[in-house]
Amino acid sequence: MDDSTTELIRQIHASGTRLVLALTGGGSRAIGQLLEIPGGSNSVLEAVVPYSSAALDAYLGQPPEHYCVESTARLMAMASFQRGATYAAGFENVAGVGCTASLASDRPKRGAHRVHVAVQTITFTSSVSLELTKGARSRHDEEALVARLVLDAVAEACGVENRLPLELLPDESPCYARTDAPQPWQDLLCVRRQAVCHTGSSAPPRLLFPGAFHPLHEAHREMARLASQRLGDPVAYEISLENVDKPLLDYREIAERTKPFSGETLWLTRAPTFVEKARLFPGATFIVGVDTIRRMADAKYYASDPAARDRAIDDLAASGCLFLVFGRLDQGTFHSLDDIPMPPALRAICQSVPPKEFRRDISSTQLRQAKRDGLS
Repeated sequence: MDDSTTELIRQIHASGTRLVLALTGGGSRAIGQLLEIPGGSNSVLEAVVPYSSAALDAYLGQPPEHYCVESTARLMAMASFQRGATYAAGFENVAGVGCTASLASDRPKRGAHRVHVAVQTITFTSSVSLELTKGARSRHDEEALVARLVLDAVAEACGVENRLPLELLPDESPCYARTDAPQPWQDLLCVRRQAVCHTGSSAPPRLLFPGAFHPLHEAHREMARLASQRLGDPVAYEISLENVDKPLLDYREIAERTKPFSGETLWLTRAPTFVEKARLFPGATFIVGVDTIRRMADAKYYASDPAARDRAIDDLAASGCLFLVFGRLDQGTFHSLDDIPMPPALRAICQSVPPKEFRRDISSTQLRQAKRDGLS
């Protein structure tokens, strides 16, 4: 290890930041380097190498849409940040680092050799992506370069200004990105608040449209228009940072998903379930797709406990909340509320929008795939 790397790691250990690292193989040399310098217990809480796709799926809570992309590195960083907050009993002075890479192997790769490294702290989300010149380095040399990118990312997480020199080739250029969070987002992430009004009216909404909005598309807009017309109230939107069995949305993701809502009322919450949303917004009518109602009616989403499902439905009814339900295409068949078996107590708080009033066969997943195909 050279002197500049040794000095950088000493500064990392002295920074007071507690780290969790998750590296899918590429760059894992950085773990050994961090622990080789005395003082590693001051900074490293955990370092893992989810090398197989199954291991990474388990680390993230579900399979990512793609494995070696910048967004997956950010998911890894957020999952690591959440683990670090658990180990350190708090979110302050904790950082998560994620790295996913596709490097030289024992067989030729059809795609590019590339690496994505991300950092998550209470104040920012950052990433660096680099496509390596294919065939220009051995696996050993690619690993050395990726390890330096990881250590530089760790330094950023720790507030250390020094960076390691990168031996790049003429056609290689790292792509850096960073999103610094406003205070309300930080309050949500560390659970100081359960909901914040991001834009628009902060009055308690009577008509609320929860969703991932990844992306917001024309079917969402039409649903909102019809709901407002039918019930006579303006629509407010809601995005939860927290989703069941997934890492939290990071600040980059929040920034991207909130961008289309300029001039409209949008709430950001830590309410992944409708019972929790109902506690935040009692008496609201929720705009939902029929697939949401299907899950709410299915006991398997309540640890296969029908009694737990029924209690959740009773809580929703007691809150005064209602559901305006739009039909949706699922595996080639369009379903409306009348097609879904459900407990009577749930049906009593649902109102259907018939297909003759609304049918838009648009999938957010398909839109994301089409966008990626267009960029590839």
